[in-house]
Amino acid sequence: MAKDRKPDAGRAGGGASRSGSGARPAAPRGGGRGRTRPPTQVVTQSRPWGLIAAAVAVVVFAAAAITYAVVQVREADAQQIDAIDEIAGIESFDYAAGQEHVTTPVQYEQSPPVGGPHDGEWADCTGTVYDVDVRHENAVHSMEHGAVWIAYDPERVSGDDVATLAELVDGVSGRLLSPYAGLDSAVSLQSWNHQLKVDSVDDPRIEQFADFLTFNGDVEGHYPEIGASCENPTFVADPLTVDDGSRGAGATTTDAPTTPTS
Repeated sequence: MAKDRKPDAGRAGGGASRSGSGARPAAPRGGGRGRTRPPTQVVTQSRPWGLIAAAVAVVVFAAAAITYAVVQVREADAQQIDAIDEIAGIESFDYAAGQEHVTTPVQYEQSPPVGGPHDGEWADCTGTVYDVDVRHENAVHSMEHGAVWIAYDPERVSGDDVATLAELVDGVSGRLLSPYAGLDSAVSLQSWNHQLKVDSVDDPRIEQFADFLTFNGDVEGHYPEIGASCENPTFVADPLTVDDGSRGAGATTTDAPTTPTS
């Protein structure tokens, strides 16, 4: 009787293979452990456009500011006056020092006057803005002390235009501003022996004249009493007008030169 043969080793578990149980999946060809490498992430570096735009804006603003500053400096240099004849339209006269002090009205050759006999009391010229037509004989004395007198025609200059002129005068020692009835121009500027008439308060020569001639003792033939005071509280408190007479020779206590306040 023949012995039963042992199951063929190659067939053992064959049924299990067919049923799918107990079978180990084949190893990957690369010899790995069966874990799939995740896909590589490609990172694109973003440009900081906001910072770039801000930097460009700063550069543009700085360039504009520098350009503006340069233009302003050049304009200021262009306005700078180094000699009296650089002010177009200015007229010069020849009133000598030592003019007589008088208490009577004076018939001046120029209108407004730029020199000559004058009252012993000077109109305060410590940057004083008057709203009355100050007595001319007193204003001439102020110019003898080195002041610039700015007069305007009240028929043509009012409101904001007066304020524009006042900005050049108010608080600046050596200057006074007042209306002047019957003036033949909108504005007239006077200092001792010098005069300039203009038709607009925006004329740049107004500032040129005031800046160059206020207390300028270096100009030949300019004001005689260098160092004399512009302060006269009495005149500020009670200014004399063209309709008033003189307060007399004793109206001021002294006419001695003093150091002006700039």
